[in-house]
Amino acid sequence: MSRLVADTSALVSLGIAAGEDPDPLAVCTARYEVAVPSAVVEELETVASYDDAHGRAAAAVLDRREEIAIRSVDLDAEFPLDDGGNAAVTLANDLDAALFLCDEFTQLGLIHASLADTRLVTTPTLLSVLVRTDALSTADATAILDANGDARSWDSNSYVQRARSLLE
Repeated sequence: MSRLVADTSALVSLGIAAGEDPDPLAVCTARYEVAVPSAVVEELETVASYDDAHGRAAAAVLDRREEIAIRSVDLDAEFPLDDGGNAAVTLANDLDAALFLCDEFTQLGLIHASLADTRLVTTPTLLSVLVRTDALSTADATAILDANGDARSWDSNSYVQRARSLLE
């Protein structure tokens, strides 16, 4: 089983459709050994305090934390990301993870350059991979993208549009 490290934004994306059939968070944890730094859990706890779709998504992820390996890492004081992103990049490099799941779309270049041997994927890209490996149907991946588009204002996002084109 490949190891995947996720940041807060990506887990919230997977949590948007958590509890649906299929549940993208359950599919992800079934296919990958998912690890997150404790800083990401702290950010999820903060997001879960909001009474909106993001808060419900973060709470859904926290409800399933027994399926996720939570690790402590030292933050790189010079790295220009929030604590969760900083810690997640550090953890991905420390664990030599196969994948780093991140939806910080405005910081992807910086994050990509900071990863040693780990492949950077966004949630739309992960959904495309799950379709290609028969873990999700095209209709299910499209429905998950639609749910995220509604909750996260992703409709004009180029990564989402690219993922949709790969699914067609």
